[in-house]
Amino acid sequence: MSTWDLDGLRADIEAINFSLLDLLSRRARLVTEIHAIKSARNIPLFVPAREEQMLERLVARNEGPFSDAAIRGLFKEIFRASLDLQETQAAQTLMVGRERRPHDLVITVKDAVIGGPAPVLIAGPCSVEGEEQMEQVARLCVETGVKLLRGGAFKPRSSPYSFQGLGARGLELLARTARRHGLATVTEVTDTRLVGLVAEHADVLQIGARNMHNVELLREVGRTRRPVLLKRGLAATIEEFLFSAEYIIAEGNDQIILCERGIRTYETATRNTLDIAAVPLLRQRSYLPVVVDVSHAAGRRDILAPLGRAALAAGASGLMVEVHPAPHLARSDAEQQLDFAAFRCFCAATGFTPPA
Repeated sequence: MSTWDLDGLRADIEAINFSLLDLLSRRARLVTEIHAIKSARNIPLFVPAREEQMLERLVARNEGPFSDAAIRGLFKEIFRASLDLQETQAAQTLMVGRERRPHDLVITVKDAVIGGPAPVLIAGPCSVEGEEQMEQVARLCVETGVKLLRGGAFKPRSSPYSFQGLGARGLELLARTARRHGLATVTEVTDTRLVGLVAEHADVLQIGARNMHNVELLREVGRTRRPVLLKRGLAATIEEFLFSAEYIIAEGNDQIILCERGIRTYETATRNTLDIAAVPLLRQRSYLPVVVDVSHAAGRRDILAPLGRAALAAGASGLMVEVHPAPHLARSDAEQQLDFAAFRCFCAATGFTPPA
């Protein structure tokens, strides 16, 4: 074969490469159009069965010289690149994304300002257990300048035999105590059927880590227009966390507080592993305020103050911590709740000073 023939073949291959590039670019443009339609209709970006059907049709049409395995490998890479393109586009167009709103969102709940220049503290027992318990905690909150009182009325527990909360009675106790002391309330809603009831009594609706992926619950709280404190799931990525917030805002409710509460890892020294990096990453990617639940991250009371300082240094808009008049008698999560003396020390160590 002459040098001229070789150069000609190389030119043919280069021309084919350019043609393939043009076709891939055209395919990418179609993919972005498909993404826009899927997003508008809440259709999943990736459907494995659909991808397998396309691969089977391609293999059936393959006449060589590439093997069927090679064809599958080549097109899987193309499909993967297309999915990456869709996911990148989705992340860039999220309604909770920083690109949509360069300025931080500030949420005002009664006298509490979340996302403002000063960090906030959300404090209270893991579970609402009784009127005297809540009265004591509320008085402590007023004394230390806490404006957001937390307490669980409906408690999803790992064991079905553990204390599940006082339900509607606990909700009423929390609301009544908070009103008496001028506090705002934060409590978890666990079921779509309970959203209306909880919204009647609570100022902030909490979505727990177990329900971060509960799409129908996210949509339902979005329709209430109440502020929502959304906790990150045990094994959720930052992207998945933001997509959960997107379900809420898609219903017209942008009053969302993101809550980092630790993720599950192989480490057993703490209940979960507090992902401090999540705080600046979430603030970088979203305008929503970010708070950190140090109690659920640690699962132990002795390191809550250092974790709180680290969270605030990383840019958190506030902290959530559990406090109980007698932690050793608490009906849930006793080992991670602070008594009143320890709570005052926590406030001093993290810079939350009581009002003058």
